[in-house]
Amino acid sequence: MQPITIFAAGSRGDIQPCLILGEGLQQAGFSIRMAAPENFSGFITKNGLDFHPLSGDVQQIMSGDTGREFMESGSANPLQSIRAMRTMLGPVALQMAQEALEACRDAQALISLAVFAPFTKTISESLGIPLILVEPTPTLPTVSFPAAGWPLQANLGGLINRLSGHVMLQVIWQWYRPFVNEFRQGLGLPLFSGNSFYHTLSTTPLLGAYSPRVIPRPQDWPPSTHVTGYWLPEVQAEWQPPAELAAFLEKGNPPVYIGFGSMTGQNPQQSAALALEALKISEQRGLLLTGWGGMETLSVPESVFVLDAAPHNWLFPRMMAVVHHGGAGTTAEALRAGVPQVIVPFIVDQPFWGKRIRELGVGPKPIPRKKLTAAKLAEAIDTVVNKSRMRNRAASLGKDIRSEGGVGMAVHLIQKILGA
Repeated sequence: MQPITIFAAGSRGDIQPCLILGEGLQQAGFSIRMAAPENFSGFITKNGLDFHPLSGDVQQIMSGDTGREFMESGSANPLQSIRAMRTMLGPVALQMAQEALEACRDAQALISLAVFAPFTKTISESLGIPLILVEPTPTLPTVSFPAAGWPLQANLGGLINRLSGHVMLQVIWQWYRPFVNEFRQGLGLPLFSGNSFYHTLSTTPLLGAYSPRVIPRPQDWPPSTHVTGYWLPEVQAEWQPPAELAAFLEKGNPPVYIGFGSMTGQNPQQSAALALEALKISEQRGLLLTGWGGMETLSVPESVFVLDAAPHNWLFPRMMAVVHHGGAGTTAEALRAGVPQVIVPFIVDQPFWGKRIRELGVGPKPIPRKKLTAAKLAEAIDTVVNKSRMRNRAASLGKDIRSEGGVGMAVHLIQKILGA
C-alpha cells in the first residue's frame, strides 16, 4: 500500500497534532509515514508510525542567540521577524525540503502543516500527488478576527482584520521566499510568490485542528477549509507520576502550573525567579515545569514542586490554573482540562491565543512577556483562582471540548478527499 506522508517541523506542539492525525489515519487502514526532524524519532516511532528523519532541530535553533533574541522581540514587528527567521532557517531549509521530497517519492498523498505550504505545494507539484494542509492556528485571512501574529490583537473591523491576514501571509512568505524558489528552480518549476501562497491556502483542502467552540468557522473562508475540533492525545495508561510528584499533589490544594516550554527568552533564570515571587505574593502552591527552555531554580520553597516534564493531559486536570506561553497545543490542553489559564505570550501566534482565552472568559487579559512582573502575574493568578465565574466557564467549556471527535472528523474528511 502506498503511504501517506505527513510532513511536520517545529516544536513538539507542531509535531504532536500531526502525529495524532497519523495514528487516526493508520487505525482507519492507511499506511502512514511521518517526515519530521530527527530529534523527534523516539517520540514518533514509539507510537508505531514509520519515520523519515529530517534535518532541523528547533530546540537547537531556538536556544541559539538569534532564537533567544527572537523569543524576546520577534512578535513586536513582523517585518523584523523576516531577518531572524531567514537566519534560523538558512542552514537547514533547503536540506529539509529535499529530504521531505525523498519521503514522498512513493507516497499517494502529502499532508503538511499549512505554514509550510510553499515547500509542500512544490513537492506535490513535482511528484503529481494530492496535498492536504493542516493547521493548529488559523492562517487564512478573515473579517472575523485579526491574523495570528499580527502585533495589534484588537478587532478594528472586518476590513482591517482581513488586511492583517494578507499582510501576515506576506510576512511568512518572506521568511521562506529565497529557499522556496531555489528549491523550485532545482526542480524546474516556475517561481512562487506571496499570491501563490494565498492561492494555495485558499484552494487546497485545509483542516483546522481546533475547536469550533473556540474558533467558530468564519463564513468568508472557502469551502475547502474545515474546522474539525482538536487533535489531542489520550492519557497514556502506563504513565505514572514520580512518587515525589504524587506526594506533593496529595498533601495540599491543587497547585498553579507555571511553564513556558521553549519560550524562556534570553534569561530563563529570571523567568523562574519571577514565577516563584508571583506564587509567594499570591500565596499559592505551584508546580514549575522547566521544559527544554532551561528554566532553572536555586532556592525553591516546599510549596513549589519543580518538574522536568509530564504529560499535560495528565497534569492539567490536577491543577488549580495553568500559566503558560500561549502555544496552540498548550492552550488546547488547558481548555480540554477545564481549568482557567493565564497566558504570557512571547512571539507569533501566542498573543492571538491569549486574546482568544480572554474573550472566551476562561482567563484574564494576557500579559506580554516584556511587561511581565511578579506583581502582575500574582494579580492574574489571584483572578483565575478566586473568580468562580471564570472557573465555572472553564469547566463547562472543557466538558464540551472533551465531547468533540476532532481526529475522527479529520480522518473522515481525508477519506472523502482521497476517495478512500
